[in-house]
Amino acid sequence: MKYIIHVTTSLILLMVISSCDLGQEPDIGGVVLQEMTGEWWVNIYLEGQPIFGYTLLSTYNTSANNGSDLFVDDHAVWPCKVVATADAPSKSFIGASLQNYYDESIQVNIIEGKILNDQAISTGGNTTDSIFVRFAFSDDPDNEYVYAGYRRTGFLEDEH
Repeated sequence: MKYIIHVTTSLILLMVISSCDLGQEPDIGGVVLQEMTGEWWVNIYLEGQPIFGYTLLSTYNTSANNGSDLFVDDHAVWPCKVVATADAPSKSFIGASLQNYYDESIQVNIIEGKILNDQAISTGGNTTDSIFVRFAFSDDPDNEYVYAGYRRTGFLEDEH
């Protein structure tokens, strides 16, 4: 009986020792465009007049994580989901005749897109980042639409 206990204990000890990972932790890295990604509460304007109240706009990197491709997604308000060309140092983005993932029949131009650090005051009075995007859509070629707002803070008083 002592032999069985000794062998079982030895096997358990061997399994515990051999199960230890002696390798290095992987370097996960981050999102190259991290400072440009996020959720934004924006109003939509036509000729300086608001035409649509607060709605959610998202910016996020593509799976390529290459530092130049940035998804701009209005969650089907227009509908508009496109990959713009980003410039991380200036936090700006543009794009002409972009493929629209929500509606392939509507091409999208981002004439100007800009993120400004700490340049917005949320509806709850919190300082946060600002976003400004000028769009032109092929199904309404005579007009430019402006999406302007602030980065979602997560505070209840800033939700819409």
